[in-house]
Amino acid sequence: MIPDASSPVSQYISFIIAGDEYAVNILRAREIVEHSVTSRVPMMPACLVGAMNLRGRVVPVIDLAVKLGLPPTRVSRWTCVLIVETELDGESTRLGLLIDGVGDVLTLSEDEIEHTPTFGAQVRVDQLLGMAKVGQKLVLLLNIDRILSPAELLASTTPGPSAGLEGSRTTSSPEHASCLRISE
Repeated sequence: MIPDASSPVSQYISFIIAGDEYAVNILRAREIVEHSVTSRVPMMPACLVGAMNLRGRVVPVIDLAVKLGLPPTRVSRWTCVLIVETELDGESTRLGLLIDGVGDVLTLSEDEIEHTPTFGAQVRVDQLLGMAKVGQKLVLLLNIDRILSPAELLASTTPGPSAGLEGSRTTSSPEHASCLRISE
């Protein structure tokens, strides 16, 4: 669908978590990397599965499924880490989001985005920017600043093992198997 020329447009990168499609503003995404070994960090919230070495830079990795109240992500051959940039304690910080697979780049006009209803969503309404109608499906647009705020991360769950990836969900969609570099 071509957006109406009078309506401002934004781009989002979509991804799969627990069989549902979510998206974040593409300006916040830095790259998507293949899932690799993470080092556990003791006494961290259960959603923080550890840290990874990304070209010499330590990047915390958050299991977004756990953060959203879903079962932990089960690593499959399609599992990727979406590197996003957010502001933590006044500094620009890169965090990794463990996702089941990559979707598409969506170009959406304001009139294609609906306000989030107060019921029926798997995430809290304040963690969503809205819901986009894409064909016959709805894509949940995440408010990444809210979800990844220090207060939300620390308050979201009790400390977990941070090993994180045993006994959880898998993705069965090979069409979401690509991992790609968004920008640097």
